[in-house]
Amino acid sequence: MTSQPVTQPEFEYEVDFETGQPYPIWEQARRECPVFPTRPQYGYDDRPGYQVTRFEDAERVLRDWQTFSSSINAVHIGQYMGELILAMDGAEHRAYRGLVAHAFRASALQRWDAELIRPAIDRLLDAVAPAGRADLVRDVTSRYPVAVICGIVGVPLEDSAQFHQWAEEINTGPLDPPRGMAASRAMREYLEPIVDDRRRVPRDDLISDLVTAEIDGQKLTDEKIYGFLRLLLPAGAETTFRVMGNALVALLTHPDAMARVVADRELLANVIEETLRWETSVTQVSRVAVTDTEVAGCPVAAGSPVNVITGSADRDESRFEHADEWDLERPPQHHLAFGTGPHQCLGMHLARLELRVGLDAILERLPNLRFDPAAPSPVIQGAAFRGPDAIPVLFDPSQP
Repeated sequence: MTSQPVTQPEFEYEVDFETGQPYPIWEQARRECPVFPTRPQYGYDDRPGYQVTRFEDAERVLRDWQTFSSSINAVHIGQYMGELILAMDGAEHRAYRGLVAHAFRASALQRWDAELIRPAIDRLLDAVAPAGRADLVRDVTSRYPVAVICGIVGVPLEDSAQFHQWAEEINTGPLDPPRGMAASRAMREYLEPIVDDRRRVPRDDLISDLVTAEIDGQKLTDEKIYGFLRLLLPAGAETTFRVMGNALVALLTHPDAMARVVADRELLANVIEETLRWETSVTQVSRVAVTDTEVAGCPVAAGSPVNVITGSADRDESRFEHADEWDLERPPQHHLAFGTGPHQCLGMHLARLELRVGLDAILERLPNLRFDPAAPSPVIQGAAFRGPDAIPVLFDPSQP
């Protein structure tokens, strides 16, 4: 990680996308220049962007969709994902969100818990429990959420590894456009016969919900259907697996807390919320100013990209005491890991359910879980997406 000297009113920084540790620079920005301009961003070459680092300002921007539009997502990631709910605002967004939110209703979550989520984690743990050692990222966390999402969508489980690869390549499309576009095309080509089949014979899955649903008498266009599916698979798979890895690292580096959670699984709710605040998987949310405005006294011209750094906001010392620490005893307090306002994450209840079920099963099925002392210690890293690449562990072997 390298940084440039702080000047007023500018605050420049460089952080490696995959291995960076941005928290020290964000902490400095919160103190010295909480809203700072950066280099022009992709698609907005004629003007600088702005980074928002404090909680109060971040929450205001995310709630004020009339001033700070989500349409920027059509420029950044829309070319890889297609027509996105993330890029909609106002009445169009409300109508479309209401339609797809039906698929995430409480009754669906209950069914997915029994039919998809628990079987998915149990299958993975059956394979590692007898060995007494594992890399929890390679063997469990990177496979578990994508298997759940594929089940919800109606994609065969045996193809989940391929979808995991496409999801990662689409998510990081701006870093490697040819690879991102190839993954986007491949995912659509794979999904087209499934979508056509569900139109002819609807089933009890998400694709059937999408192809049969109507807004004001109009069915969703193909582009909106494929756009939502390209968003759902990366969002549901990539983000949850990283947070789950972060939670495991937190527990394994706090053995006293680990012992308490093993003895009392009700504490898993605290583990999940504190991990989401402390080390969420996606640290930034993009908006664009619709009109000339200001944030914390910093003028922002109409058309300027505004990057809300939720990872910084959730470590804002003015809101969270000892904000850099992972604290199992931290009182419940609203965080921005799932955003806020009209674009708050649609899948947040599913993510919390997956985390609770997955962590509970790991603690149950892998007793005496601990880091492997012969392997390198896990490192949570990254700028926009954060998580450990590996979590080598030992545990008491058991039969499935």
